[in-house]
Amino acid sequence: MVAATVRARPGKVAPAPPEPVDERPLPKARPGPPPVAAAPPAPRPKRSAPKPPPDPERIEPGRKRRIAREREPIGGRLDLHGMTQDQARAVLHGFIERAHERGDRAVLIITGKGVQGDGILRRRVPDWLGEPPSRGRVAGYSPAERHHGGDGALYVALKRRGG
Repeated sequence: MVAATVRARPGKVAPAPPEPVDERPLPKARPGPPPVAAAPPAPRPKRSAPKPPPDPERIEPGRKRRIAREREPIGGRLDLHGMTQDQARAVLHGFIERAHERGDRAVLIITGKGVQGDGILRRRVPDWLGEPPSRGRVAGYSPAERHHGGDGALYVALKRRGG
């Protein structure tokens, strides 16, 4: 062995003697459960479908004022008086689609107030404006001014036509 014959230089620390090596054979591994393979990486979530446009909200106060004073022209008027809910809904969606295609920026929807001011059409029209056929075309809605029908009518602001 070489390490036994090597001596440290004077003034230097001698290296530690090597530890004895155990030359016995290693014990055999006990049979156990087979090694578990790593789980494959979780698949990446697929991109979801594009989100639908948000539901229409109230018209900004400045725009409502321009519509009420007809500085932003009211492109069309729709009177839903006397219609059933199903009729009114279908007519409303068709009217909004045609007005948008014409490039109208605002329309007036007359619902009426109903008996004692609780008309069903008055309550339902805002919901219908948020449904898919009209949702992408409607920017917002607000109750009309008195000279346009007051609580029995709505101003509906339309989005600009796309490209």
